Amino acid sequence: MLLIIPAIEIKGGKCLRVVQGVHGNISTDDPIEMAKLWRKENAKSLHLTDVDGSPEGRLVNTGLIEKMVQTVDIPIELGGELKGFDEIQKAINLGMYRVTIGSSMIDEPELLKRIIAAFGPSKIVLGIVIPTTDKIAAERAAISTSLKAREFGIKRIVYTDIVHEGITKHPNYETIRDLAQQTGMRITVTGGVSGLEDLLKLQDLEPYGVDSVVIGRAMYENRFSCQGIWRISEEGNYPYTAKV
Repeated sequence: MLLIIPAIEIKGGKCLRVVQGVHGNISTDDPIEMAKLWRKENAKSLHLTDVDGSPEGRLVNTGLIEKMVQTVDIPIELGGELKGFDEIQKAINLGMYRVTIGSSMIDEPELLKRIIAAFGPSKIVLGIVIPTTDKIAAERAAISTSLKAREFGIKRIVYTDIVHEGITKHPNYETIRDLAQQTGMRITVTGGVSGLEDLLKLQDLEPYGVDSVVIGRAMYENRFSCQGIWRISEEGNYPYTAKV
């Protein structure tokens, strides 16, 4: 069964997205309250991105991140592809369960060896984003980079590859399967999931090593039928399925 991981993006100390309720938005852009909401809805993990710092590969909202870790009792992985030993150490010291690094770090073997020696390969995941142009070359490079990462002991890829077909988009299932088969690594898919159909297709890839999916917009817009029940429960202040 795929692990569903809600995404939380922080910018300027607030969430970029707000969950829609039964009669409109659930009025909180507080990242801590959002983490509590997803936990109460029985999320087993969260995927956090510090948007303010991610272009430079660093952390900005450290106080919020630390409080989030202290508030919920589930692991939080950090996206945004951190750069440099100090930033990775900072994130792990804040309590991040896993930290995503960019593919460019594979070209710095001594730095990568130092990071893995200090924190262990299970704490470090490789982030790969496939652009919408020149996809074939990018996909080949992704496989090559992933194989190099595996040599350093990295076992997981956080993979973003979206296929656009007219006005619709979805994950690139074929390439995701090929990447999992050729690398033997665990795959967390991000991007392109718009509803149940996408989840079912990704579920079919589980035998190849696809075991989790990060979902942002679709979760916040209640694209899944079970979420209607959650919103009614929240509006009526009924007991939640999990405790913070």
